[in-house]
Amino acid sequence: MAAKELADQIVDVLVPLAVDRPYSYRAAEPLAAGDIVHVPLGNREETGVVWPGFGGAPAKTKLKEIIGKADAPALPLELVKLIDWIADYTLAPRGMVLRMALRRSAELGAAREKVGVRITGLKPERMTEARARVLSLLENGLLRSKSEAAEEAGVSPGVIDGLIDQGALETVALPPEPIALPPDPEFSVPALNPAQARAAKELCEALRTKKFAVSLLDGVTGSGKTEVYFEAAAEVIRQGRQALILLPEIALTTRFLDRFAERFGNRPAEWHSAIAPRKRARTWEGVAKGEIGVVAGARSALFLPFKDLALIVVDEEHDPAYKQEDGVHYHARDMAVVRGSLAQASVVLTSATPSIETENNARRGRYQRLQLSERFSGTEVPQLEAIDLKKEGPRKGRWISPRLETAIKETVSRGEQALLFLNRRGYAPLTLCRSCGLRMRCVNCDTWLVEHRYRKRLVCHHCGFDMPPPQHCPKCETADSFVPIGPGVERLEEEIRTAFPEARTLVLSSDMSGGVERLRAELEAVANRDVDIVIGTQLVAKGHHFPGLALVGIIDADLGLNYGDPRAAERTFQLLHQVVGRAGRESAGGRGLLQTYQPDHPVMKALLVGDRDAFYDSEIAAREEARLPPFGRMVAIIVSAKEGPAAEAHARKLAAHAPLSDDVRLLGPAEAPLSMIRGRHRWRLLVSSPRNFELSKYVREWLEAAPPPRGSLRVEIDVDPQSFL
Repeated sequence: MAAKELADQIVDVLVPLAVDRPYSYRAAEPLAAGDIVHVPLGNREETGVVWPGFGGAPAKTKLKEIIGKADAPALPLELVKLIDWIADYTLAPRGMVLRMALRRSAELGAAREKVGVRITGLKPERMTEARARVLSLLENGLLRSKSEAAEEAGVSPGVIDGLIDQGALETVALPPEPIALPPDPEFSVPALNPAQARAAKELCEALRTKKFAVSLLDGVTGSGKTEVYFEAAAEVIRQGRQALILLPEIALTTRFLDRFAERFGNRPAEWHSAIAPRKRARTWEGVAKGEIGVVAGARSALFLPFKDLALIVVDEEHDPAYKQEDGVHYHARDMAVVRGSLAQASVVLTSATPSIETENNARRGRYQRLQLSERFSGTEVPQLEAIDLKKEGPRKGRWISPRLETAIKETVSRGEQALLFLNRRGYAPLTLCRSCGLRMRCVNCDTWLVEHRYRKRLVCHHCGFDMPPPQHCPKCETADSFVPIGPGVERLEEEIRTAFPEARTLVLSSDMSGGVERLRAELEAVANRDVDIVIGTQLVAKGHHFPGLALVGIIDADLGLNYGDPRAAERTFQLLHQVVGRAGRESAGGRGLLQTYQPDHPVMKALLVGDRDAFYDSEIAAREEARLPPFGRMVAIIVSAKEGPAAEAHARKLAAHAPLSDDVRLLGPAEAPLSMIRGRHRWRLLVSSPRNFELSKYVREWLEAAPPPRGSLRVEIDVDPQSFL
């Protein structure tokens, strides 16, 4: 979309700070909405964006002048509108939303040039063997960097510098290496099954209309959803336009990048927090100039300045990782739909277990449903059985029931892999003094410390505080009195190594040492069948492909149901369904065993009989009756302070100032379930309304009229909350 030049010399500039309105400046040159500029702000220089829609200051106002235009492409107006939309909806300061779309000012501008050398035809005054090797290497006229020339000729960098000084070589600027080589839509066209081919055809036809549309690609685990949306990406590449593929854990999905390269010949550009700043800057610029055709990224990639965005794919759209829980609270799935609408792009949401919001939209015809009912490999989905822990539980001090242990033994003896799932990191979730009952708690948070035996530390999973396990109880001073309560994945590994000492065992958990690279290597080891028994947290539910996996054992299927959360049943169903779906992808007879104390719970029944629709029917009906999302709106307001009484007093003050409305229901204030995090005491208010009520506008006007927070007080707003802690 072409940017419209602003008519006068007064322009509004939004800066990426906690401000909701732009500042007005005088401009010595014509500027357009979306242009990135450097401006004076106080006694420093700041980078901002020329922002439309605020009208500017009166002509006679004394204003500072813009320093200059940045050496960077402008933000497209479609992205400017998205930032406005998100700020208005989430009640976040506009400048903080802009911050997610704007690179840091230190990264703006031209990239550092890489210097190369080539021969000039002149001879050096003195020819040595080393110099002769360099000139022979370069005689074909090809450019090489100084370091490459020295390395290939087997000489020191000083030899290269000497030839430059004597005019035998000259330096030239080398073009930067491309961030991503162009994908080829015809590189390896797959043979799709009939259901995949129909779905791919529908997506490609929608893309050719160049109009906004949302499709739910709804397929069982292993049905080949990725191959289908790759064909949509191929259509975008043929059109010379751009595609964005959002993934919940891009830093861990080497397999996805490899599959993309197998289909298109090259990997897509990546965008996530593990990418080096300079590479991120070049990717940002390549996207803005239209030089990069396909980006695979985490939720933050939604704010890249695409020049001609045609397709947005949200893979595993149900995944909680798409909700940002700090700073600007937004859900990338929902904002992807908004951006698609603004860009007139196609949006594809994929899942084997859609969120209730997405499922409801598909049922009501707002989204087109494209169904893949069978696994691509032709294998059956795993057979599930419940192990009622009330009747056949594990032996004392153990966590694996005899039936599950037998199944593991049989699986490993056949040369197949077993996965044990427990969504608890560390060794034990609680450390207790057996003499006085003291529970080791975090000094900064209202939480127990988790024992991590590998690291020999007690760790808080909320603020990162850690300490060595004490030798004496701080309360009763008894020596060696602490015992672990309950299992984590490390404790489960201990049990497995005792029961199966010959088996190759691996723990997959996001907090193991070694970071992303170690996790990628471990996932590859599982895929290559170098591991017999895998023990994992929710990390293993992220769409990974383990071809040798035949058995999945859920150690505590009830764990997620115990949270006081309206989405607890939905999340438990999705998580367990996805974990069990890792089994039997390339071999017949995949099997899942669920250890549970509640085999008659609706979630367990739906999983065991494979009746997904029945679960959605009951869950949607319950949500509609209770006016919970997606049939109502909800906003959480979290008041925090360094002192508990201050947080409580301000929360009560806010509640007292809430405007009366028959459409609004206010719950609280009440102390948050996690009443202290990172040394800040927390109180919550929960506001709900019917779906057709403008709740964001109501909350904005309410808080603008209420007393502002002062001192250490902080008010955080979470529209459409996913967490109730």
